[in-house]
Amino acid sequence: MVPWGKLLGGVAGFAMGGPFGAVVGAALGHAADQGGLPRVSLGTGLPGSSPLHPARIAAMLGRRDQLFAVAVVVLSAKLAKCDGPVVRSEIDAFKRQFRIPPESVRDIGRLFDQARDSSDNFAPYAAQLGESFADNRGLLEDVLAALFTIARADKPLTLAEQEMLRQIHRAFGLDELAWSQAAGGASRTAAATGEDAYAVLGMPRDATDEALRGAWLKLMRENHPDSLASRGVPPEFIARAGEKVARINAAWDRIKRERRL
Repeated sequence: MVPWGKLLGGVAGFAMGGPFGAVVGAALGHAADQGGLPRVSLGTGLPGSSPLHPARIAAMLGRRDQLFAVAVVVLSAKLAKCDGPVVRSEIDAFKRQFRIPPESVRDIGRLFDQARDSSDNFAPYAAQLGESFADNRGLLEDVLAALFTIARADKPLTLAEQEMLRQIHRAFGLDELAWSQAAGGASRTAAATGEDAYAVLGMPRDATDEALRGAWLKLMRENHPDSLASRGVPPEFIARAGEKVARINAAWDRIKRERRL
C-alpha cells in the first residue's frame, strides 16, 4: 500500500506552507531519515512557477513514492472541490481508489482538507507526477482512471471536472487512447479481458508484427513488479502488476494466434 504513515511530517509541513509545504515536508523527512540533506541546485522550476519550487525539490530530496502519495491527495482534493463543495461520496471514492488504511484516515484527511481549501494551483503536482513517473505510463493511466472515478462519485462529470482532468492528462503526457480508457473507468491494460487485444498494447490493428512485439516487450518491462520496485513505484500499485502482466500476455497471445506467429 501507499506508505501513508510516512506522510506525517508532510502533514505538519502543510500547516506552515500549504500543500507545497506538505510535499517538501515529506521529502525533507525522508532525507533526514537517510542521514542528512543533500546539496541541490535551486534553479529554474516548472514553467510558470517560482525558482524555489517545492514539488521539484521534493522529487530531488525524497523518494518517488512519497511524492506520489502527496500528489494524489492534492489532485484528488482539488478535483473534488473544482465543481463545488466536496461531498461524502467523493471522499469515500478517494479512500477506495487509494486504499487509505483506517489508522491513517485522520492524518490523510487533514492533508486532503487543507489541499481542498488551499488556493495553490494543482498543475505543478500533476506536472511533477508526470515527470517523475514518465517511465511508467501504466501507473499514470491508473491514476487518471482513479481520478475519473472520484469525479463521477457525486454526479456526472461537469465541465470544470473535465477541464481539470484534461489538464492532468496533458501534464502526464498520455495519449488519446489513455484518455478514452480512463474515461471509461479502466487503464489501458484493464481492457484485456477478451476485448480488443491491440488496444491493450496501445497499437493499431494494422501494426507490423515487429512493432507489436516491441509494444508487448515495452509494456512487460514497465509493469514487471521487480522493475516497478526499482523505480520507486508505490507498493499498492506494484500489487496490481501481476494482474496487468497477465492481461498483457493474454492480449499478446491472442494476437499471436490470430497472426499465426
